[in-house]
Amino acid sequence: MKKVGVLALQGSVEEHISMLKKIEGIMPVKVKTRQELMEVDRLIIPGGESTTMGKLLRDYNLLNPLADRIKDGMPVWGTCAGMILLAKRIEGNPEGHLMVMDIQVRRNAYGRQVNSFMTHKVIPEFSHENIPLIFIRAPYITETGKNVTPLLELDGHIVAAKQENMLATSFHPELTNNIAVHDYFCNKM
Repeated sequence: MKKVGVLALQGSVEEHISMLKKIEGIMPVKVKTRQELMEVDRLIIPGGESTTMGKLLRDYNLLNPLADRIKDGMPVWGTCAGMILLAKRIEGNPEGHLMVMDIQVRRNAYGRQVNSFMTHKVIPEFSHENIPLIFIRAPYITETGKNVTPLLELDGHIVAAKQENMLATSFHPELTNNIAVHDYFCNKM
């Protein structure tokens, strides 16, 4: 059984745990400590507030151990704020957080909470059927390094990308009933 962690410092933790429970052969684990981080096979960094999550990663002394595990090949998936935490560069910020994925992101690129929206798209990497995509104060990727593969563009902006063992999505699959992205992360990365 694969132990799939969800970073449980802040954000949509319960929603990701609920989705993981729907996938056979997966044991969801909330990760709050270094020990818990070392025991999981892969990790989801949920949506939430990236500045708060970055501060908590530092306060809990998880920032460097998490970056090291990712650099050592542990599969990781950042949704929304998680994408921001993974990014090497954040527009308008002098420094990033984990700085492991060769992307530059624009925070709150789709505006305020009232500008949140849902659409449906086919993302061949995840599914050959339309899947629901929910964007809430979402970032998008403004630049990618040569090893980054964009998986979906929406209105000319990259909203899903992959680099080696890292996956980043602007949208929130955990807020839908569709397990395609979770299944991809758990079983195909």
